Amino acid sequence: MKLKLHLLLAFLGVFLFADLQAQQFRALVFSKTAGFRHQSIPDAVVAIKKMAKDHVFSVHTTEDANYFTDENLSKFDVIILASTTGTILNEDQKAAFQRFVQSGKGVVGIHSATDTEYQWPWYNQLIGAYFLAHPQQQTLRLEVVDQSHPSTWHLPKNWLWTDELYEFRDINPNIKVLINADESTYEPAKPMGASHPMAWYHEFDGGRSFYTALGHVESAFQDADFLKHLYGGIWYAATGENPTQ
Repeated sequence: MKLKLHLLLAFLGVFLFADLQAQQFRALVFSKTAGFRHQSIPDAVVAIKKMAKDHVFSVHTTEDANYFTDENLSKFDVIILASTTGTILNEDQKAAFQRFVQSGKGVVGIHSATDTEYQWPWYNQLIGAYFLAHPQQQTLRLEVVDQSHPSTWHLPKNWLWTDELYEFRDINPNIKVLINADESTYEPAKPMGASHPMAWYHEFDGGRSFYTALGHVESAFQDADFLKHLYGGIWYAATGENPTQ
């Protein structure tokens, strides 16, 4: 009986190890809010879980900031900030997050990830900008200015989109803009002019960051083009893969 039990445990161990090995990368989805809470957060979590199944990566979701320890974060290749808002991490948790990035890992910000941690300059540089304002939800022309990134390979140069359209302040000059908002096609709240980034990426402090301002509306997480855009950003942030560079 004991021999059979040992054989069963050994088999399960091999199976679990093989399953972990089969995953491309490991993602942590963090969706804690300390300010406005977007109704699309559950849609984002469900969509990313399905994405993980379709694209063969593992995903863990949490809203518990206590999870941000060196031991826990070491298990992941990318942290996805799914419409976080406000001050969501204490000093110890911030330090663990910084060490995660500095170890060569990636971060993805969705929509209000720029409406987060306003008193933390390191985070501002990592995520790329802070939220300033937004008008009512509208349809506009998004100009895909860089079609060489995994998040934009599939997109047309002119992309018609409907969403809550962010305007930004304190933009990191080192970000590499992927998508720009054409302000002549909608009514902004606080115009930014010809340079109005809506998605970008960059390397920062040893790691990588990708951000998309899209994703306020629930329907975004059922849109095939947006989901490919998001997955391309996750793949880049998790693996560092950008084959055209």
